[in-house]
Amino acid sequence: MQWIRGGSGMLWVNQEDEVEEGPSDVQNGHLDPNSDCLCLGRPLQNRDQMRANVINEIMSTERHYIKHLKDICEGYLKQCRKRRDMFSDEQLKQDGFWIYSEYCNNHLDACMELSKLMKDSRYQHFFEACRLLQQMIDIAIDGFLLTPVQKICKYPLQLAELLKYTAQDHSDYRYVAAALAVMRNVTQQINERKRRLENIDKIAQWQASVLDWEGEDILDRSSELIYTGEMAWIYQPYGRNQQRVFFLFDHQMVLCKKDLIRRDILYYKGRIDMDKYEVVDIEDGRDDDFNVSMKNAFKLHNKETEEIHLFFAKKLEEKIRWLRAFREERKMVQEDEKIGFEISENQKRQAAMTVRKVPKQKGVNSARSVPPSYPPPQDPLNHGQYLVPDGIAQSQVFEFTEPKRSQSPFWQNFSRLTPFKK
Repeated sequence: MQWIRGGSGMLWVNQEDEVEEGPSDVQNGHLDPNSDCLCLGRPLQNRDQMRANVINEIMSTERHYIKHLKDICEGYLKQCRKRRDMFSDEQLKQDGFWIYSEYCNNHLDACMELSKLMKDSRYQHFFEACRLLQQMIDIAIDGFLLTPVQKICKYPLQLAELLKYTAQDHSDYRYVAAALAVMRNVTQQINERKRRLENIDKIAQWQASVLDWEGEDILDRSSELIYTGEMAWIYQPYGRNQQRVFFLFDHQMVLCKKDLIRRDILYYKGRIDMDKYEVVDIEDGRDDDFNVSMKNAFKLHNKETEEIHLFFAKKLEEKIRWLRAFREERKMVQEDEKIGFEISENQKRQAAMTVRKVPKQKGVNSARSVPPSYPPPQDPLNHGQYLVPDGIAQSQVFEFTEPKRSQSPFWQNFSRLTPFKK
């Protein structure tokens, strides 16, 4: 074997193999993945061989992964269930281990609980004894609990590589493609949960900034601020036009009133249960229910009590964004119900602890402020069909295009608030 030093690394030539002539040395060689060397004299592996290598890699890593899972279940979980004096049923609630999105969602809570236990020397000795009894490698229990979180990120990469080396006419192609789509969807759900959980502290802080708050906390039912803005509002049977700032969360929309002097201070004025209402688009013109002229308007219609809320946006574009936001709110609620997404009580407590304790007193000096502007979502939507109550023409309503999920600009500006600056 002969080594040739080049300008950017080592080049080695295998003198035992004859090098076939070709248009370039690079095409007749391959890059050594473990070094900077270009290995000449070895033809590139064909697609079938590369595919076999990927399959072997997947099988090998999966065997190691299953061994880790077995060690966790047999080495730790099984032993913990024997010690009812040390562990409660709630602490051991990790069944459904295969449900990756839920496991990853609960991983932070599990680590926090483990951290508390490890402050007690009894638990330190217990977990170390479990590891030794199972003859597990020298990794702490929190390292083993992290394994599924790390593993889920590797599946899409491995499957994408397998699909790359699988011919489209291969009998496995459509199954590999379907598996890749499923695993990408799982990782997307995990990332979405992680993003939403990162925002719950901000939701708790926002609620604390609103004066005269009444009723349950936002986090008791909601986990996402979807849209916010200012509109004129008429509520039947009162029929009086009022200017309010609206905050649309999943399951509910909160109504606030601006302070007359400090326009960046908000007062709580109520909320609308979105689970009970349907959204109806209204054409410009005269409304018989409220006997008012309408422009850029829509209604929320209570399916149980027939109550109606009438809203006026300042511009058509703003009205369309609100309709898009209502569609996204319903879609999010349905997805959460499907996958069982919820905020744990521990996560709610942690969010509450982040809120700075400020006496709730009216007045400029003690009031907490929120941003004076509320940037809209980016994408408008198309016209179409939407769910309507009985007796309302289908042509009066909208259906929305699939929205792109992104962090609300409201939270991007939230850190600028003076009361919460460190």
